[in-house]
Amino acid sequence: MAAEVQVENNSDAGKYEVTLDGKPAGFAAYRLQDQQVIFTHTEVDSAFEGHGLGSALARFALDDVRERGLHAVPRCPFIAAYIERHPEYQDLVAS
Repeated sequence: MAAEVQVENNSDAGKYEVTLDGKPAGFAAYRLQDQQVIFTHTEVDSAFEGHGLGSALARFALDDVRERGLHAVPRCPFIAAYIERHPEYQDLVAS
């Protein structure tokens, strides 16, 4: 049976959170400023590495930014590297 990965936006806490089989596994912290989502830090618990959770987290967060008509400011190296590897998200980056 495949593990269940879930990502959600915890806007009260200012972070996207990822869980694996219901267990908290990581987050991407952000702050909202004007029409920009400024990503400040991304972390995946080392016990959960290798499950693609960081990618699932980044993809969900960036898709959410797009759906909300906002721009991304990747101050966090992980989100910046993800956007670099996935050109379909480069149009989200605020210039």
